[in-house]
Amino acid sequence: MASEPELQRLYLIGMPGAGKTTLGRGLAVAYELPFLDLDEEIVRREGRSVADIFAAEGEAYFREREAAVLREVQQQPGRFVLATGGGTPCFQHNMDALLADGPVLYLKVPTAELAARILAAAASRPLLADLPDREALISRLDETLQQRTRFYDRAPLSCTVAGSTVDNVQRLLARYLSLA
Repeated sequence: MASEPELQRLYLIGMPGAGKTTLGRGLAVAYELPFLDLDEEIVRREGRSVADIFAAEGEAYFREREAAVLREVQQQPGRFVLATGGGTPCFQHNMDALLADGPVLYLKVPTAELAARILAAAASRPLLADLPDREALISRLDETLQQRTRFYDRAPLSCTVAGSTVDNVQRLLARYLSLA
């Protein structure tokens, strides 16, 4: 009997607050793989927070660094689970780079749920920090999701909030890898 293909790399994409980091950490433990968070990698290499990078250099600079750090991470040997930033797939041909290197899983979360998850931390998120209230946050999230959906939907794998458990994603990945 043939053995299951081994997961080499997994990329998690989705909106801010979708649970990429939380699920990614759980999957990394389950698969006994290192976990990486792309925003944390950028912060470590830049020596400053994402908010500070946005404030000092602007979004265009951040997106260039994000793409460069993604490519550097991908060039490293070894297996891993990587949580991207919410906008990562939408800039600098990053989605092509992700798809070429391993399975990509899109975590689909309704914007009302995203808002509930990130409302308290919205001020620390550069693209959400200027919003006055929950309604404005939901409106911005709706607008952003509408712009990003065409990139997110290119992921060969997706799951909803209810399906975003380690066990469910492991089953999804097992089916996907057996067909690859």
